[in-house]
Amino acid sequence: MIPALVGDPADAPDWLQAGAIGADQTIVLVLDGLGWMQLQDRLSLMPTLAAMDGQAITTVCPSTTATALTSITTGLPPGEHGVMGYRMAIGRDVLNVLRWTTHRGDARQSIPPRSINAHDPFGSQRPPIVVRAEFEHSGFTAAHLYNTRLVGYRMPSTMVVEVARLARSGEPFIYVYYDGIDKVAHEYGLGEHYEAELVAVEWMIKYLVEVLPPRSALLITADHGHIEVPTVVRPSPEVLSGVDFQSGEARFRWLHALPGAATDVLEAAREQHSDVSWVRSRQECIDEGWFGPVVTPAAANRLGDVALVPFEPIAFEEPTDTGPYELVGRHGSLTAAEVLVPLLVARK
Repeated sequence: MIPALVGDPADAPDWLQAGAIGADQTIVLVLDGLGWMQLQDRLSLMPTLAAMDGQAITTVCPSTTATALTSITTGLPPGEHGVMGYRMAIGRDVLNVLRWTTHRGDARQSIPPRSINAHDPFGSQRPPIVVRAEFEHSGFTAAHLYNTRLVGYRMPSTMVVEVARLARSGEPFIYVYYDGIDKVAHEYGLGEHYEAELVAVEWMIKYLVEVLPPRSALLITADHGHIEVPTVVRPSPEVLSGVDFQSGEARFRWLHALPGAATDVLEAAREQHSDVSWVRSRQECIDEGWFGPVVTPAAANRLGDVALVPFEPIAFEEPTDTGPYELVGRHGSLTAAEVLVPLLVARK
């Protein structure tokens, strides 16, 4: 999608709405965590979005922010850009891609962001990128927004003002990223707090639609959806007995086997966990096209030996995969609630 919007409209995929093509100015707004199914259940809270030309599209695998945003900005599937998940194995280190840290701390020097993804975003053009100010110097920003013009914001109200200002200045393409929906869903789930956040986002979108110049287009999409996950489990002792370490996340857990134990771990995982999750070897994931038609050797080396990908509302716990609070809403797996995201278009 992005290559067609910043380059030749003739390259547009056949699923892209006609209203997205040929505008004098295009604004792409990524609403982190807004899944298609969650939106459809709450259209009454977001009448501006409900009135847009909308359809569901499918995000990438795993359905997680680091991987999906890199695919959005580069136009490449994960197997080619190489950002294979939120917590990704680099040798025997596990890189937290969003924080760009390992167990030793900041990894921007030891694991340079361009060594993970060397593909330029936005067809090597330098459009303005409206993101939270605290993200401007992060390792992940360097990996998926390399050499762009960053415009930082600190509050949602200032975000929409910055977008309006850039549009009035005549910028032909503006990329905007907002993470509030995802944050609320993670901490509070999909209840009252989540719906209040959607109402706040509806105000932002309504304002943007009103102030955008004539002959402009606003495209809204997301990186993944969410589900509420009430149950947290650990891989069984029979599985863990052959595991060296784990990467990935709770809805897409990678098991890295001890030398010579990969087959035993796969068989044990299938026996113990096939009732609640898809269990695949690394090669099966590649052969089935989970990460796109091409998986480079470097990308393949960042995968574990066995994937546990729940289709039930459970999370696979791993002691080193922690955060500031217990997550209620989660994503990463291949269920419809997690992989279906909106593509909405408003044309002025």
